[in-house]
Amino acid sequence: MIRGADIVVRSLIAENAEFIFGYPGGAIMPVYDALYDYSDQIKHVLTRHEQGAIHAAQGYARVSGKVGVVLATSGPGATNLITGLADAQIDSTPLVCITGQVAAHLLGSDAFQETDVIGLSMPGTKWNIQVRRVEDIAPAIAKAFHIAKSGRPGPVLVDITKNAQVEFGEFNYEPCLGIRSYRPYVTINPTAIAAAAQLINDAKRPYVLYGQGVILANAEKELKEFLDKSGIPAASTLLGSGAISQDHPCYVGKLGMHGNYAPNLLTNQCDVLIAIGMRFDDRVTGDLKRYAKQAQVVHLELDPSEIDKNVKCAVPVLGDCKTSLPLLTDAVNSNTHSEWIQKFRELDKEEKAAVMSYDLESTHGGLHMGEVIQLINQFKDENAILVTDVGQHQMISWRYYNYKESRTQVTSGGLGTMGFALPAALGAQLHDYKRQVICVVGDGGIQMTIQEFGTIMQTKAPVKVVLLNNNYLGMVRQWQQLFFDKRYSFTELENPDFVKIAEAYKLKAVKVTEREELKDAVAQMILHEGPFFLEVVVEKEDNVFPMIATGCSVEEVRLS
Repeated sequence: MIRGADIVVRSLIAENAEFIFGYPGGAIMPVYDALYDYSDQIKHVLTRHEQGAIHAAQGYARVSGKVGVVLATSGPGATNLITGLADAQIDSTPLVCITGQVAAHLLGSDAFQETDVIGLSMPGTKWNIQVRRVEDIAPAIAKAFHIAKSGRPGPVLVDITKNAQVEFGEFNYEPCLGIRSYRPYVTINPTAIAAAAQLINDAKRPYVLYGQGVILANAEKELKEFLDKSGIPAASTLLGSGAISQDHPCYVGKLGMHGNYAPNLLTNQCDVLIAIGMRFDDRVTGDLKRYAKQAQVVHLELDPSEIDKNVKCAVPVLGDCKTSLPLLTDAVNSNTHSEWIQKFRELDKEEKAAVMSYDLESTHGGLHMGEVIQLINQFKDENAILVTDVGQHQMISWRYYNYKESRTQVTSGGLGTMGFALPAALGAQLHDYKRQVICVVGDGGIQMTIQEFGTIMQTKAPVKVVLLNNNYLGMVRQWQQLFFDKRYSFTELENPDFVKIAEAYKLKAVKVTEREELKDAVAQMILHEGPFFLEVVVEKEDNVFPMIATGCSVEEVRLS
């Protein structure tokens, strides 16, 4: 007979949890007391805020492919997780969040730090449950891990009352292998495979759009084999980046509002559109009424709710793409589509002349964000992980970072959470101290979770933090410039001395204001053994192009 708190910790150990990211408090204190005896079996990372804890767990999960684990107390501790839960839900990140709760007999009495976290978290979780009895703790945690990591992954929350944590019960952990009402996988329909292959074989201008679903399914090899045989041009969503190397001959660029010119423009010229593990997000499609209306759509997707949700498809192929892709590869003809791919390459030249030459090659005026990313490419390892916050720096980093391997892109995609990057980079780094983790942030977002410098200091995680500082909330300012007559309403920032702040947290810190200083500073950062903070002062009013404005069609992508 052991305490419920010990059952919590031993259940996590049984699930091979490596890290817990958390912050203690009254209602979860019994679990923290139990952790004291298991420090040799599971590592706890004390973040400086619960939002930092859940973003760190997201970074860990995205890079490792494992379930991230979060621990927080009741009331404000639990509510501080809500943003991270919503972020993980929309970006399909597997998490198990365990929160303490007031004792069962106090529920509903407005007790100190009592909050209805079940009600609050329900829209932002794949599943949640409140545990009020000690005997229900282990089964709830087993079920939570199964739901979080199976099918389309997502966050799960287990709320445990304090009495359940201190009561005694038997520990007999049984992993959850299935739930009667939950069927996360389906059998691939061979008729759908045959119909999809027929469309692809008859197509003159087929086009592949791939997303994070490929990575979540560990189907990178299967995607490469499909492209190698079919010769179809392929473009990536934001979260799909890295699923295939950008050096692959079929790779034609990035999709979306600030993606590449050719992949967006030619969406409305293909005759068959093959979507693999992507959900036709509005940032990819633009105006749905004018999106790929000329094309027959084949959609390879695990989640039935995504089929026909935004874009109607001619052939839905429901199931895990790790299984469906090889079947489709066997059924399609070998091809090259060289003339069709050449159309992408010709449009690339237009984008290079209109946009990239300024972002990467112009030596007039102040430093450009693209220059910084280009230099990082020169010094980084091929498997270096890029973690970005949200804003102009995110889009510029995505555009110019050279992705060679899978699980090297970590960012907040669907929710667009400012403050995500710094703790997420910490979580990514803790998974593997030997891999380079480069965290690119803006001066707005970093100040939302800047206290996580303290966690980096305490863990000594060798994260390389690059601040692209334009003294603006840059993406909002860009929209104000283009669509609100340059009425810069509350977007200019008066910032602190970031270097002094970083140094106060014992990070090596350097500030660059001149172009001739940049290369040596980037090299110094990459070669430094411990954590490093590099602030680069960039042009205040640079914009990110290409751009598809809200409500516009993908073929209305603008270069300036």
